[in-house]
Amino acid sequence: MTPKSKARRKAQDPEIFFNRELSWLSFNSRVLEEVEEAATPLAERAKFMAIVTNNLDEFFMVRVASLKNAIAEGDQSPDSAGLSPAQQLAVVKEMAALQLKRLHELSERDILPSLEGVGIRILDFDNLDASLRAGVNRFFKDEVLPVLTPLGIDAARPFPMLPSLSINLAVLFEPDKDKPDDEPRLGVVPVPAALPRLVRVPGADSTYVRLETVVLSQLATLFPGQAVRDVAAFRVLRDAELDIDDEGGGDDFLSQVEDEVRGRRRSQVVRLDIDAKATEALLTQLVSRFPGAEPLIYRIQGPLDLRLFFQILDLPILDSFRDPRQRAQSTLLPAESADLFALLSRRDVLLHHPYESFETVLDFVKQAAADPQVLAIKQTLYRPASDSEVVKALVAAAEGGKQVTVVVELTARFDEASNIRWARRLEDAGAHVIYGIRGLKTHAKATLVVRREPQGIRRYVHLSTGNYNEKTAKLYTDLGLLSSDDALGRDLSAFFNAITGFSDPPSMQRLTMAPMALRIRILSMIDRERRRAEEGQPGLIRAKMNALVDEDIIRALYAASKAGVKIKLNVRGICCLRPGLKGVSENIEVVSIIDRYLEHSRIYHFWNGGDEEHYIASADWMPRNLDRRIELMTHITSKEAVERLSMILDSFFDDNQKARVLDADGNYHRRRPGKGEEAFRVQTRLYEDAKNRADKLRAVPLTLEPIKRDSQS
Repeated sequence: MTPKSKARRKAQDPEIFFNRELSWLSFNSRVLEEVEEAATPLAERAKFMAIVTNNLDEFFMVRVASLKNAIAEGDQSPDSAGLSPAQQLAVVKEMAALQLKRLHELSERDILPSLEGVGIRILDFDNLDASLRAGVNRFFKDEVLPVLTPLGIDAARPFPMLPSLSINLAVLFEPDKDKPDDEPRLGVVPVPAALPRLVRVPGADSTYVRLETVVLSQLATLFPGQAVRDVAAFRVLRDAELDIDDEGGGDDFLSQVEDEVRGRRRSQVVRLDIDAKATEALLTQLVSRFPGAEPLIYRIQGPLDLRLFFQILDLPILDSFRDPRQRAQSTLLPAESADLFALLSRRDVLLHHPYESFETVLDFVKQAAADPQVLAIKQTLYRPASDSEVVKALVAAAEGGKQVTVVVELTARFDEASNIRWARRLEDAGAHVIYGIRGLKTHAKATLVVRREPQGIRRYVHLSTGNYNEKTAKLYTDLGLLSSDDALGRDLSAFFNAITGFSDPPSMQRLTMAPMALRIRILSMIDRERRRAEEGQPGLIRAKMNALVDEDIIRALYAASKAGVKIKLNVRGICCLRPGLKGVSENIEVVSIIDRYLEHSRIYHFWNGGDEEHYIASADWMPRNLDRRIELMTHITSKEAVERLSMILDSFFDDNQKARVLDADGNYHRRRPGKGEEAFRVQTRLYEDAKNRADKLRAVPLTLEPIKRDSQS
């Protein structure tokens, strides 16, 4: 079979694949269910409302933009589910419209009234009592008016390049009195993004007014003497893809990324949200100003951009309406935390965030930066925090004379500007900053510390499923391994040398690297289970990931299922595999968990005839992770860590509170306790596990004696 005919055969199997984009929309719908869930505390419901909005925005700026670009380029090739880009876009447009309608109806009918019921009012300016308007008007005059720029649009004043996600007012004016037969004139007022979206009303506790409605109330001030025919709030979402010259073109890579980020202001408008009350005349005038293909247009009832709920989540008045507080646990003794190198010379440490404190990871980097025996630190950086303690420690290490090498992924989507800023700061401190390998995004999460000890050079490592970001470590679930294992140290040294130098793809013992070997390794382990099952042995694959898209891996899982391998998949988001198909995937179970924390960890378990293998990884089973990114998968071997990983996986398939089970038709069904079965919520169980281990440590008599290294024992 030729490659072309093979590709055609794959494309003609829609009955065994779900479409990626529709699967993602299904995921976002499951997040929206958390808003609809009456048992979810009000503050958490408002948070999920903002998250759903943000998710949908990014989906349009990336995935929908990609579909529109494919259509513009004449691409008619079907995906694995048999849909061409044009067919996908048509279905996506309809499903997204339903999701937006559901989202905004929930906001108007439920969330805003519920917030008002506990004392938080979010109003339009026109809904304010006359006694309260004076204070808001003063705020407008003092704080808003100086930064506003009302724009009249005509031949001499072109339509402005409005930033993506910006909220603006479109104003349709009556024609000049001297030219009554002319078309109505258009004006635009960009609502300042530098000001809070919700303005606290002076003299009214916990009462807020939306900034755009304040600006709208002052149109006469902004356009004196002009007769307004129509006005409506709108916002634009632009294509957020970067178009980087991977072949090089004379400019350095950092400058190229900076140029592309600046260029997003001019990129094509993908989606236009506009107040549902806008007239067709105003909408037509507005749409005609956007070059390229017409954007997808959505008329919105109520406030545009429900990310505004993020602004009120920390209000004390909501303290009684949150999930119970869960303080990240320290599962190390104080003496162990104080000298991590001494601890790691004796044993590995597996960390599970946010149940266990990310401070241990920060301590590892900070201790390495301050330790005079540390010679070098090498680290990958992907989406660090805006005020990153990790980067500050690396800067201090470089300024202190240590050899610091940082692989910075500049093109981590929507965080490019922050990544550029940190890269500049690291370079100024004297660190070697590497921007990875052209054409491949560096997504691996790894730190290597090289230390001089009495017995010679020793390497310490941290390998993780999540980013070096102390903020998101409180919101995302991730796993990290701290170790001084010789094989891991050698592997990680080879990994960094392959990225920073010209070395061939390294041969590794405990690590597997994408795109060089990870796809082959995963397929071979799936196939090993299939072959053992065909020989009559039990077969089992358990995997937890964010997304399952890769066609080759899905086909390999189908083959293993047909051979009798039991396959249990915990896939938070996109899943293109159809479970439960007779003769194809009857042995495959797919579960999705949506809960207070974003499930982000990747765990892979293969039975291997009883000689079980457990892995953690930075990579999902997606083509981009396996073929277009630098990723790492770590083989976990220490007994304690393996036992914990197995317990974690067990827990994810036992959940009967927040688990949704996928059926062969693409529908997700809430799993509920069976008769006589106790309620089990996995994230609650994992926090209790961390707390129990921390409580046992606290019961140990406190000692001020430092732990001893093996070399000192």
